[in-house]
Amino acid sequence: MGLKRRAELSIMFGSSTSGATSVVSGQQAYTTAGSAQWTAPAGVTSISVVVVGGGGGGGNYFGSGGAGGGLAYKNNMTVVPGNIYNFTVGAGGTGLPAGTSQATAAGSLGTPYNGGTSTFFNGVITVSATGGQHGSGNNSATAPTGGVASGTNDGGGTGGISAGNYSANAGGDSTYMSSGGGGAGGYSGTGGAGAGSLASNGTYVQPTAGSGGGGGGGAGMATSTNATNYGGGGGGGVGLLGSGSNGAAGTTDLTSASPDSTMVGQAGSGGTNGFVPVNLASQFGGDGGPYGGGGGSANASQTTSIGGNGGVGAVRIIWPGTTRQFPSTNTGNV
Repeated sequence: MGLKRRAELSIMFGSSTSGATSVVSGQQAYTTAGSAQWTAPAGVTSISVVVVGGGGGGGNYFGSGGAGGGLAYKNNMTVVPGNIYNFTVGAGGTGLPAGTSQATAAGSLGTPYNGGTSTFFNGVITVSATGGQHGSGNNSATAPTGGVASGTNDGGGTGGISAGNYSANAGGDSTYMSSGGGGAGGYSGTGGAGAGSLASNGTYVQPTAGSGGGGGGGAGMATSTNATNYGGGGGGGVGLLGSGSNGAAGTTDLTSASPDSTMVGQAGSGGTNGFVPVNLASQFGGDGGPYGGGGGSANASQTTSIGGNGGVGAVRIIWPGTTRQFPSTNTGNV
């Protein structure tokens, strides 16, 4: 056997003095929305899996931000080498479109505005995490709720909510505070809440940080119906390499002429921060960060503004599952 072939085999297998072979550590991450299949490599009989649901799309026209997706993990799942297993990566929810009714209730539009559920099925049990709900219109009486760990799991966290079902009136006139998206759920805690208001023309509620490795909630900025308008910041996503630091909350922006990166929810556990609103003729909310951050609310005209999109979900598989297990950050490097 040539040296090149022996080198290739050494990447896949470790040697032992008894002549038997043992599988080295491996992993595969999937971050494109949709259903697909994974084939267990030769020698792999146990895996650990983490799944993150998609973030909810942001609300329209001074409504609420979208909620973050949930996270779940399951360790030491039995698989058979060579067998094919099904999984789904949940899509991020689409921001509410222009022209949506101001009375649209959070989560009521369903697909594709709510974040999708992410799953992995080993033929016996399913580990899954649901997506966050989309945001509401500003005359709705409901606020979106975050995705949760579901199916069979060893742990996980709930996505961050929107702090309220409205954008807040900041000064009793035509000046408002846009609403932020909720952060993705952590490995042992909840994503941060996106900024918002509990009542029309109510008090602005500041965003909060994530817990248990979850993403932080997005903040808002002052905006006027008679001037340039900007939506809320997207919620922070969560990383797939095991539990890490909590995502910080975005900072409320009362003075800037345009959005900046401080208003977005920060990532948890090494994920991706939320995104700032885009400065376009039709004012958008900021998109949620991968993986699982909720989208920020839109502002400006009901007929032109569009909510921010939720962050896509994810599935990550690592092996061997008997020794490489979540939520440890030691599961990260392969």
